[in-house]
Amino acid sequence: MFLWMLCGSMAALAAALAVKLILLYRGMEEISVQLSLRLAEETNNVIYVSGNDRHLKAHAAALNRELRTLRGMRQRYQSGDRELKEAVTNISHDLRTPLTAIYGYLELLEREEMTAEAARYLGLIKNRADAMRRLTGELFAYTVAQTKDEAAFPDDAGKRENVTVNRVLCDSLLAWYDRFKERQIEPEILIPETPVVCCVNPEDLKRVFGNLLDNAAKYSDGDLRVELTPDGTVTFRNRTAKLDRVTAERLFDRFYTVETGRASTGLGLAIARLLAERMGAELAAEYDAGVLSMRLKLGPATLIL
Repeated sequence: MFLWMLCGSMAALAAALAVKLILLYRGMEEISVQLSLRLAEETNNVIYVSGNDRHLKAHAAALNRELRTLRGMRQRYQSGDRELKEAVTNISHDLRTPLTAIYGYLELLEREEMTAEAARYLGLIKNRADAMRRLTGELFAYTVAQTKDEAAFPDDAGKRENVTVNRVLCDSLLAWYDRFKERQIEPEILIPETPVVCCVNPEDLKRVFGNLLDNAAKYSDGDLRVELTPDGTVTFRNRTAKLDRVTAERLFDRFYTVETGRASTGLGLAIARLLAERMGAELAAEYDAGVLSMRLKLGPATLIL
């Protein structure tokens, strides 16, 4: 009789422990799901526990304290980041006025008689003014590209449309024809006759193509191969001895320029990657055997019907 009672007690204890473990498992799973949601969303909601286990409640309370700290740090970062972007935008605007005045005076000076030495100095001044104007424009473009995400500009996603990539790529190549002719570069162009249609922002796509072609014009050793495939992948490939695998990996870093690219602001490719990511595309660089490949993957894309 005693043995049966002992067995019954042990069975009841085992059942109680099993129920306790199940409730603990469900509680931890509940906390895990809520934690993932709180980290992904901008919300003041806290993690709650539906059961009465004091250990789970204490665990949830500790996580809520950490979430409040993290939320405060995120708000401070976003505020500082927004202020920095606004400052860069304002500085870019403010610099345009004196630059316009400088160009005006340079044009007046060019009409005056001057010595060869004075003309040389004037050319140097104009060269530096051109560099300043490029940097100002790229700073402004980079700030706009970095700020204009779907969270800050919810209407931006609506600007995406079905775009025939073939046409945009051809127009971009034509726009750069004179520049390539100056560098004695004869591009090899492989574009299918069948339309390649992707859902992208057409203006962003033009800017990405322009920046990639600008990079090719700067660093190519005399060749350029541009290929568009039916799956929406565009590859710009050229030989260059000015790079290596280490520098190629840094090409998308802000303000990074190779030693020979002194006319560069170091923002063109950073802007291209930002715009590509905003369109849901991927932009990557690869350097192998002296050949630099810039690969833009636009598709496969979900088209607007």
